[in-house]
Amino acid sequence: MIELRNVSVKYPGTNHPALSSINLTFNEGEFVCILGKSGAGKSTLIRCMNGLQKPSEGEIYWNGQALSKKNEEQKRHVRREMGMIFQHYNLVPRLTVIQNVLTGMFGYRNTFKNLIGWFTKEEIEQAKQVIDDVGLTDFAERRVERLSGGQKQRVGIARALIQQPRVFLGDEPVASLDPGTSNHIFSLLKELHERHQLLTLINVHDVTLAKRYATRIIALKNGKLIFDGKPGDFTEDLYDETYGADKKTVLSR
Repeated sequence: MIELRNVSVKYPGTNHPALSSINLTFNEGEFVCILGKSGAGKSTLIRCMNGLQKPSEGEIYWNGQALSKKNEEQKRHVRREMGMIFQHYNLVPRLTVIQNVLTGMFGYRNTFKNLIGWFTKEEIEQAKQVIDDVGLTDFAERRVERLSGGQKQRVGIARALIQQPRVFLGDEPVASLDPGTSNHIFSLLKELHERHQLLTLINVHDVTLAKRYATRIIALKNGKLIFDGKPGDFTEDLYDETYGADKKTVLSR
């Protein structure tokens, strides 16, 4: 479904590449957790996969087609099939839960309807359904600014889900949450992943969560791939290699 061939990314003004010669293939049904210290290249990897970051070298393939060969409109259609979940939610605080969720439909609608905020009865019903799917039915008309962190992330998941994506991409979606809430969010993501038969790729610092929920773990260090395999094969030595001096902090989260 998604393939990276010899992908490297080097940002202007930096001495070292954010990603270096990455070769990976991801298929429908996989729940992949991407581990690594801050600056390891996790966010750059996610941005490459949804077409927001162009590789300096190499190529990204979506269903066998090179992203670099697509125009901006075609790339927009690809992103429409990728539901993105963010660390800091990227919600509009003064809008209600249902209003925020409905913004996930913007990629399927014309600009004028989006500007005036007009939605059909069917679209509103779809929004109510995904809000129910993430357990926020009683909060649909509540402003997002009045929600807890875990509830806000559920809104973000519902907004991604209403796109009817084939892929869930998460860039540190639980980094701002306490361990108990993080576990609940991962449990919800795994349940939705299985129900909708998605490909899910999540950047995460918490090794315990990764080993509990992932079917596959990727580890990056200084932009390089150092591990790609089953959670049970991610050993103590690999903890050390991935996190070094930060290991104790990561494992205690």
